[in-house]
Amino acid sequence: MFYDGYAYHRTTFEQTYRCYPSSFIDKPQIESGGKIIMPPSALDRLASLHIDYPMLFELRNASTDRVSHCGVLEFIAEEGVIYMPYWMMQNLLLQEGNIVRVRNVTLPKGTYVKLQPHTTDFLDIANPKAILETALRNYSCLTVGDSIMVPYNNKKYFIDIVEAKPSNCISIIETDCEVDFAPPLDYKDPERPVVPASAKGQAKANEVAVAEAEPKFNPFTGSGRRLDGRPLSYEPQPVAANSNGQSHSVASSSGSEKATQQTQGKLVFGSHVNRATKETTKVGAGKDRKQEEEAEKKDKFNAFSGKKYSLRG
Repeated sequence: MFYDGYAYHRTTFEQTYRCYPSSFIDKPQIESGGKIIMPPSALDRLASLHIDYPMLFELRNASTDRVSHCGVLEFIAEEGVIYMPYWMMQNLLLQEGNIVRVRNVTLPKGTYVKLQPHTTDFLDIANPKAILETALRNYSCLTVGDSIMVPYNNKKYFIDIVEAKPSNCISIIETDCEVDFAPPLDYKDPERPVVPASAKGQAKANEVAVAEAEPKFNPFTGSGRRLDGRPLSYEPQPVAANSNGQSHSVASSSGSEKATQQTQGKLVFGSHVNRATKETTKVGAGKDRKQEEEAEKKDKFNAFSGKKYSLRG
């Protein structure tokens, strides 16, 4: 007959005993494992039955209906008495001398188990995986909901069995079992520093000030030069930058002021402002050309244009 993932045989061992912790017998090693000490009569009864090895047992507290599982270490206890680790008595909510029912069972071999330490101190161990593998050699089986004890460096670490596969109670003898860890019970995520609202506003103001202080690039704001090195016939109009970073020329005449008042990006027909500026520009350019031509004529070399002299004197 199968129940909850494990099998009960028709000829099963089932007996009630009074339980006591390991401090009542000179066997302190059972405190660091998951095995109990039973009386010799239990061995005689088990030997006459067709049971599977290794011997695994179900421990049940009938008053609280708490269940756990364990192996057996020796058969040297007094009749009617079993000795078990104190942490196992805590899982079953048992006190010294309480009645516990013992029944032999067959558990499937475990393939996966998830553990959760009670404190973060267990993660501070240099190699917790190796310590856990060594400690689990003293255990024959694991039950979901139990808290096992792992001793290391004169300190006791308690670990909860959170999940197990393929059943809630598994055998870990001669099996390859995958082990996973859940965050410890007292683990807290690191808190992020909270920035006050005043500091955020000040940071934004500083960013805006730095952005305004940076010089903006204005195209075509330089001065012109001639390739022949002569001075320019007219001075270029100064260029100023508007609030959007776009440059526009500042006109000195009244006509140019009117032109700047016109809507940017639109063509206005019938305006004489541009025509007047073009005419003034043409007149100034014509005068400059005449002056340049006269200067070139003066500097130009003319053959046979000097004075003549007589040899007679």
